[in-house]
Amino acid sequence: MKTLTKDLAKKLIDEHVRSPHLLEHAVAVSAAMEAMARHFGEDEAYWAAVGYAHDVDYEEYPDTHLQHTRPILEAAGVEEETIRVILAHGWGSCEGAVEPQTPLENSLYTVDSLTGLVSAAAKMRPMGIMDLEVSSLKKKFKDKKFAAKIDREQIKDGCERLGMDMAEVMAICIEGMKPYANALGIGPKQA
Repeated sequence: MKTLTKDLAKKLIDEHVRSPHLLEHAVAVSAAMEAMARHFGEDEAYWAAVGYAHDVDYEEYPDTHLQHTRPILEAAGVEEETIRVILAHGWGSCEGAVEPQTPLENSLYTVDSLTGLVSAAAKMRPMGIMDLEVSSLKKKFKDKKFAAKIDREQIKDGCERLGMDMAEVMAICIEGMKPYANALGIGPKQA
């Protein structure tokens, strides 16, 4: 068994995902996880790889998401600890998910939805994510009509599980996603 690397995560996603939206989501979650790892003093490359691969079965099995994750990851030689981390991001919404316990699991569970909110808010701004402030994101969070499909309860629960203020987690995600703004389509709008 081997630790999940960014190269292996990319290979798996390339094999199982074609949707531009899901590929963008993989990059966004990977960026946010890298930033969360930095915050916790953990392995940034590993956390980023986990974030990149977390939805490996979603496009092929949207109605049974996570029920096909284990066989895909096991076939690639991914170790049990990493499989568990990925299964934890669907806690409360997917059959077969496990309750997040560790900072790594809780971070993935939290940023999975939060990155969608950050991207949606950034797309509304002329400067994209570059001048997105936490105060603006918090207003968007409170507006239930904005990006209505985002699971705000999961974000709140995740922040509580992490023992962190939501504003702090939002700031980490924003900063983590900024270097990937162009790849995510959330950079400054061209005049």
